[in-house]
Amino acid sequence: MVEAISSPPELVVTGFHALSEPLRVKVIELLRENELCVCDLCDQLKVAQSKLSFHLKTLKEANLVRSRQEGRWIYYSLNLPQFAVLEQYLSEFRRFSPIAPARSCCD
Repeated sequence: MVEAISSPPELVVTGFHALSEPLRVKVIELLRENELCVCDLCDQLKVAQSKLSFHLKTLKEANLVRSRQEGRWIYYSLNLPQFAVLEQYLSEFRRFSPIAPARSCCD
């Protein structure tokens, strides 16, 4: 009997959706090392703040980044516990998959 995998929680779905856009992955890569303000992200990615704001909003809605305001600047950092949720979701596939590839019926 094959055990069914339950449908993923909404934050898993929004997390993987957020990671499906190359610019958002670049943002995540930059935030791996340091918390950065929007102006630094714009400079390093060579994008307009209006374009970046849309992508940062998507990352925030997916709970992948956190923001804090200091004066007139907004700083972004990774929300590592949410990455652990995504990692845990993917690791569940190992439980349902054999280590060796399945043999076809004709082997």
